[in-house]
Amino acid sequence: MRKISVINYKGGTGKTSTVVNLAHGLALRGQKVLIIDTDPQGSSGHHLGINAKYSLYDLILQEKSFSECIVKARQNLDMICSNERLFPAEISMMKMKNRELVLSNRLENLYGYDVVLIDCPPSMNILSQNSLLYSEEVLLPVSMEYLSLIGVKQLLQNIKIINKIFKKEISISFVIPTFFDARNRKSKFVLDSLNRVFPTHVTTPIRANVSISEAPGFKQSVFEFDPNSNGAKDYHRLIEEVFYG
Repeated sequence: MRKISVINYKGGTGKTSTVVNLAHGLALRGQKVLIIDTDPQGSSGHHLGINAKYSLYDLILQEKSFSECIVKARQNLDMICSNERLFPAEISMMKMKNRELVLSNRLENLYGYDVVLIDCPPSMNILSQNSLLYSEEVLLPVSMEYLSLIGVKQLLQNIKIINKIFKKEISISFVIPTFFDARNRKSKFVLDSLNRVFPTHVTTPIRANVSISEAPGFKQSVFEFDPNSNGAKDYHRLIEEVFYG
């Protein structure tokens, strides 16, 4: 079971779109996938139109088991949703013993999935630390904006600290350029910067595509909304690179 955090400390990098479209694309190929949304905004659930009776809040505070919190989102695709109740849960977590390992402990007996994808919050907080420590690898979406590079630097520093303190070997498996526009000089600059820092980890870019941005409004993945779009083609190719390459 591959446990993967999708994270960038800067918002607006296509993090949730990447989680949802990777997850559904894998599910369409027959893989059994679980999305865990650790962002209090609950964007992954909104993206696919999922409303859950129990959420990550209930799991963290041990009011419900993970099996009670898992909901079916699509064929072969399940989800543990999040919502604004996670904000008070964060406060409670700060008082818990081994607070950075709460998620790992709650999901200790989770099995039956090929891939677990975690949609992380865009900040350095206790939830993102829990996500990283539960994961074995990291996918880093980076939008073609100069400020996105700052989020990359902060994440690298934090992973280094976490690995040292907890004696882990969390690593960035792939860097995913998002909102790429070949006509834009800024896109080329940011992509070149990523290739210098991660010479063997940068995937083929996800092009800026209206279908990717419109799909959440219809509660669909890009494969449901417009399967022939450049966005669907790019995410199919990304799945090949990340999971079958």
